[in-house]
Amino acid sequence: MEETDDIQSCQDKHEEDIPKSSLFDFAIKHFQGKKSSPEKRKEQPSAIQKFFRGFDFGKSEGKDRKEIEDTEINNCEGDDQSEKEDLSVEGNADGLSHLISEAESPSGEQRFNQFMQKLGKKPNSKNLDLNNCALTAADVSELASLLPFLPELEEISLSWNGCVGGTLKALTVHLHHVNLLKVLRLNNCGLTAEDVTSLGEAFEIVPQLEELDLSWNSNIGGKLSLLTKKLQKGCKIKLLKITDCNLTAKDGESLAEILNVIPNLEVLDLSINKHIGCSMKVIAQDLKNVPGLKELNLHMCGLKQESLQGLDTALQHLAELRKLDISCNKEIGGGFKDATAHLASLKNLEVLDLHQCCVTEEDMTVLSQVIPLLSSLQELNLSSNKNVGVSSDPLLSRLRFLQKLKSVAVSNCGLGEESFSSLAEAALHLPGLEILDLSWNKCVGGNLKLLLGALKLATEIQVLRLSSCNLVAEDLALLTLLTRDGHLARLQKLDLSYNNNISDEGWVVFCQGLAVLKELSELDVSLRPSSWRDCGTWFSELLAALTKLPALAELGMQRWVLSESQRKRLESFNQDNKRNIRFDC
Repeated sequence: MEETDDIQSCQDKHEEDIPKSSLFDFAIKHFQGKKSSPEKRKEQPSAIQKFFRGFDFGKSEGKDRKEIEDTEINNCEGDDQSEKEDLSVEGNADGLSHLISEAESPSGEQRFNQFMQKLGKKPNSKNLDLNNCALTAADVSELASLLPFLPELEEISLSWNGCVGGTLKALTVHLHHVNLLKVLRLNNCGLTAEDVTSLGEAFEIVPQLEELDLSWNSNIGGKLSLLTKKLQKGCKIKLLKITDCNLTAKDGESLAEILNVIPNLEVLDLSINKHIGCSMKVIAQDLKNVPGLKELNLHMCGLKQESLQGLDTALQHLAELRKLDISCNKEIGGGFKDATAHLASLKNLEVLDLHQCCVTEEDMTVLSQVIPLLSSLQELNLSSNKNVGVSSDPLLSRLRFLQKLKSVAVSNCGLGEESFSSLAEAALHLPGLEILDLSWNKCVGGNLKLLLGALKLATEIQVLRLSSCNLVAEDLALLTLLTRDGHLARLQKLDLSYNNNISDEGWVVFCQGLAVLKELSELDVSLRPSSWRDCGTWFSELLAALTKLPALAELGMQRWVLSESQRKRLESFNQDNKRNIRFDC
């Protein structure tokens, strides 16, 4: 016991001898040992100094490390030396506290994860998907600060965030941290002229960029040169989309110029830019510089007959073209007779969209000679060309030569019974048909039997559209017969809307055979606008069939008047059957 007391007394006395500095300071001083002379100290630095020498703590509340070392060398006597040692330890302690503080703060990866979690998104270090996240200017700034921690990032999608406009520079100045970036999507971001300029300046620091989508930014119109003039020769861009950006004729000229520096371009989408048609001739002349182009979308670009002629000349240089969309250009009607010389040479063309082009009978005569030569064609859309009429007979009958055809759309083409019969006969030779749209052709009503043979052979049919075709009960009975015999088994979408002449009995028969369409996801039986009709006894047959259609997600029943009891049954259907069908009533 006495020995313990002596030890405690010794410890107490020892502590009394400790200077005013803390026990921590005292421990460090003992670790440092005695200093015999300035020269000796300089030659043999203490262990604690060796440890701290690797860190740059900046200036402490006293003096920085270098000042402290100089002071210790020049002042090594008595109390003054002790005070300097205290000061050195305090500086190092401050630095240690700073180091600990840094260790406790979140890492770059943690900050990125927190940022994505805040926006309700899953973190992905290669694909940054922030579409439609209501991003603010502060969010964009925070994102910019995180880019140094995402060196493997390849895709950035900020589309449908209107507040990004005016803040893009905060992001683009940091893009050098993600020089592997390949995809940049900025759809509908409210981009300004300053944003376009900033983006152009960033091209040099993202040399791997392959896809750029600036669609739905109307302020780009008239300012495209701010972007295009920064593109350098040999640019790797493969996809360029500038849909609905209010592009002007001048922008068209700027676009033509950059075709010289983006030889790898594969997809060019200029759709819904009504004023760019005036410069299409200039653009077409430079399309020869992108021989690998696979998709060209000029939907609703204000093309005229002369534009079509220039485009046809360019087609001779685009042997790799897979998709050509010149739809909704009404002023090109009547111009095909002088602009199809090179269309037939597109042996790789898979998609041709000519809907709503005011195609004339004379145009159809020419197209009837050219289209059947497109041996790789898979999708053909001639819809909303009301003047096609009887003149379509030669073309529709020749579709039999297009063995790879999967989709045929001739909605609202004014087909007659003869032309419909020609199409039905050609369809017998198209076993791979997946989509058939005959909507708004009144001749189909009462004549669906003409298509019976083709529908039996079309084992791959997935979409059948017969809206506003004047269908009658006999036509629905035919469809029911087909389904019961095992045909149309892969049907996913069936549109029977706007066929007001079908009787309640016809709907009953149809609903009784509906349950076999196990892959059906969308069904529309809506009535025409401004017409109302009580939902008859077939409603119960419909609900019974729905319980056996596991894939059905949407049912259109607009303008059918439901009784109170029918409405309650419909409202409780999802809950009662554990389904999630969207009823459009």
